[in-house]
Amino acid sequence: MVTSWRLWAIHELGNTTNFAPNNRVLSWFIGGLNYQIEHHLFTRICHVHYPKIAPIVKATTAEFGLPYHEQPTFLKALQEHAKMLKKLGREDF
Repeated sequence: MVTSWRLWAIHELGNTTNFAPNNRVLSWFIGGLNYQIEHHLFTRICHVHYPKIAPIVKATTAEFGLPYHEQPTFLKALQEHAKMLKKLGREDF
């Protein structure tokens, strides 16, 4: 049986993307918000732990066949976001 919190977690994984996970300066500057998946799933965990738990979350999602979206850089994340907005703005979407 799939409980509501599991559906919520799956929804978060499908609609959230991490970006620039290897950029420590950016991560410090924005308080770990580049780890959006961990930020949304573990709201009570301090952001300084996100880089340590991210590989565990990524491996667990792979184990269960769930998505784990990640962009290597901030610029790539912006480009992908713009593409998504363009797609969502099309009438035939």
